[in-house]
Amino acid sequence: MDMKKILHYPRLDSVLMVEKLIFDTSGEFTKKQIWDRLPKKMMYQTFSVIIDYLLYSGKIAVDREGKIAWIWNPKMVRKYLAKPELEWK
Repeated sequence: MDMKKILHYPRLDSVLMVEKLIFDTSGEFTKKQIWDRLPKKMMYQTFSVIIDYLLYSGKIAVDREGKIAWIWNPKMVRKYLAKPELEWK
């Protein structure tokens, strides 16, 4: 992601709106289909910045067909972090 070419940085409410849509429809739609289904319109470039952020942060993944799925599971992360045999050394 080239930060110099970003025209519009997303606001928090925009990021949350995209996260919710992906979470609710996990694995059903491609990037373009998700953008078309957003409750409020935004520039495609801004939407792409959000998608890049979600991919980088490990919250979403893209399959071979280009469909986007929500993969972040904080409950499972807490469960595994609580196991002493899995601690970081």
